[in-house]
Amino acid sequence: MRPDPPPKPLAVERDVVPESLPAAAWNALAPGQPLLSHAFLSALHETGCASRATGWTPRYLAARRGGRLVGALPLYAKTHSWGEYVFDWGWADAYRRHGRRYYPKLVAAIPFTPVTGPRLLGGDPEARAALLAEARALLAAEPYSSLHLLFLDAEDADLCEGSGCTMRSGVQFRWSNAGYADFDAFLATFSRDKRKKARQDRRRVAESGVTFVRKTGAAIGADDWALLHRCYEATYRAHHSTPYLTRAFFERIGATMPEHLLLAVGYRDGRPLCAALDVFNDTTLWGRYWGTLEYVPGLHFEACYYQAIEFAIERGLATFEGGAQGLHKLARGLAPVVTRSAHLIGDPAFAAAIADYCAREHADIGHTVGELERSSPYRAAREC
Repeated sequence: MRPDPPPKPLAVERDVVPESLPAAAWNALAPGQPLLSHAFLSALHETGCASRATGWTPRYLAARRGGRLVGALPLYAKTHSWGEYVFDWGWADAYRRHGRRYYPKLVAAIPFTPVTGPRLLGGDPEARAALLAEARALLAAEPYSSLHLLFLDAEDADLCEGSGCTMRSGVQFRWSNAGYADFDAFLATFSRDKRKKARQDRRRVAESGVTFVRKTGAAIGADDWALLHRCYEATYRAHHSTPYLTRAFFERIGATMPEHLLLAVGYRDGRPLCAALDVFNDTTLWGRYWGTLEYVPGLHFEACYYQAIEFAIERGLATFEGGAQGLHKLARGLAPVVTRSAHLIGDPAFAAAIADYCAREHADIGHTVGELERSSPYRAAREC
């Protein structure tokens, strides 16, 4: 028998422009991940939402074996901590109080998108390890304070922890489909009081004269994207925040990845009032962006949670991820789950202090999740 040919050498490149890579080759690194797709990331970059001007300078790494793309890391140099949802403002303040600079830093993440998934992309174990090693080399070679890999899936978290990263835990809320026939069957699993409250939520919105239409794919038109952006911007401004995303971004993903998009539009008296955008694949629905032109009690719950869960049940999707924060999600049937991120801090003294903080925070989160689970709306087995 002829011996197997030696493996082709692996090379990792810095500062790769992701838009220059073939979409099919990029998407093959993270199959079934629309929020990591070439279309989604390109829309963020090419519409200026994630760019040097907004404090998100792409510094992507790509691994090639014999010229073939076998891995990548979506990496950014950041001059602030906005749009990450793993909050390190206290770390930055500690640096400032000690006369040090925390920014710029390196962040591996999907901008403005707190969704768990792979970050060291590709199925080649050697390439994934090499990408992490190259990111560490970049941290050591250039004036960055730290490296952060956010919302990691289990495989990436294990690799990062095994390589000596400090691991940090967080909490999000997710809904799981137990094979519900319809929304009423889902509510039937709630305790009596929680079921009554959810029905009151929906009835209050209906009695306000608001009705919803769910649109997917090509059914979402130019007027819908204009509405979504107007609602999204108005809601951010009402909360004294600056919106991250532009109308051009929404229109761009509507044109390039419509098969993954759900838009729930609320109407009153025939006029559009609010809109909520979700992203989905064959198994999962991710709640992403929403806004309203007018406050209506219960509208947020209906647009962002009940409409999404109803859609997931109709499509037979297994999971609905509700995004970052929000204890109110618990009462709507979303359960707490622990998220993981990895951190490398360049300064040894700060690294030790942050590792100690993360260890104590992890213990606190374990207690918090336990308390939240005891507050679940789902009825106990003994309840009639």
